[in-house]
Amino acid sequence: MNLPAVRGTLTPNRPLADLTWLRVGGPADWLFQPADTDDLTAFLKALDPAISVFPMGVGSNLIVRDGGLRAVVIRLGRGFNGISVAGDTVTAGAAALDAHVARRAAEAGVDLAFLRTIPGSIGGAVRMNAGCYGAYVADVCTGVTAVTRAGEVVRLAPADLRFAYRQSALPDGWVVVEASFRGPAGDPAALEAKMAEQIARRDASQPVKDRSAGSTFRNPAGHSSTGRADDTHELKAWALIDRAGLRGAMRGGAQMSPKHPNFLINTGSATAADLEALGEEVRKRVFQDSGLLLEWEIMRVGEPAPAVDGR
Repeated sequence: MNLPAVRGTLTPNRPLADLTWLRVGGPADWLFQPADTDDLTAFLKALDPAISVFPMGVGSNLIVRDGGLRAVVIRLGRGFNGISVAGDTVTAGAAALDAHVARRAAEAGVDLAFLRTIPGSIGGAVRMNAGCYGAYVADVCTGVTAVTRAGEVVRLAPADLRFAYRQSALPDGWVVVEASFRGPAGDPAALEAKMAEQIARRDASQPVKDRSAGSTFRNPAGHSSTGRADDTHELKAWALIDRAGLRGAMRGGAQMSPKHPNFLINTGSATAADLEALGEEVRKRVFQDSGLLLEWEIMRVGEPAPAVDGR
C-alpha cells in the first residue's frame, strides 16, 4: 500500500494492544501520528478514499479485536494537546487529557470539574458526549474544530454535533483536533476540593487499579436530546448485572469486576475475544432476567483473530 508522505510518524503493522487501557488487540495496517493539523490535512487529502481511517485517542473506551484493524489509525500527540483559557472559555487540543483540562480550567476559575474523573482525551470526550455527576460535554461545548476524511478543516457548532446520550453525530473518519468549552465561574480552591471529592468517590466505588475501559454498558433509560440523563427514572446497568448474578463473572482472563459489575476488566491474560464474549453473555443473561437489552458503551472495532486449523 502506497501512502502519502508525512512529517509525522507513519508505522506499518503497528500492534495496538499497548495503546489501549484493556491491553488487548491486534495490529493496525498503519498507525499515523501527525506532526500538526497541516500534516493531518495534507495526508487525508492525498489518501486513497477507499482506505478506511480510524481516529483513536488514548484507548480508554475501546476494545480492538484480536485480528486488528484494516485501516489507518490516526492518533494525535504532542502537537494537539495544548490548553488555553480566555475568560470563561477553555480551548483544548483533542489529545489533551480530560483530567488535565479540568485542572487547568479550575486554576483559572472555570468549573469543568466533571471532566476530572473521565478517563481519556478531549477528542473522545466530544465524540462520545462524555459525562458524569449529572454534567455532559453537551452542556459546556461551544464549538469543535475537525478535519474531514477528505482533509478539509471545518468548525462545528454544538447543533452540528447533535449530541445525545453517550454519542454525537460526528461522521466516521472525521478527526477532532480542538474543542472549546464554556463553564461557570468558581473559586479555584473550591473547585480543587470538588475534584478531590469526586476522585475519592470514584476510587471508593470503581476498580481504578484494574485494567478496564470504564463503564461497559449504557444505563438503559430515557435521555434528552442533549444527552442529559433522566435520573428520576434511570435504571443502572450495574444493578441489572448484579441482579442477574453476574458480579465477578469470568470468561478466560476477562471478568465483570467484583467491585463494580459494570466494569469489564482484563485480569491479565484476557484476549479481546474473551472480553467481548463475556460482555455478550452479560447482555444475554440480563435480558433473560429483566427483559432489558444492555447497549455497549465501550467501542469495539476490528476483526477477530484468524481461525486456527480451519476452525
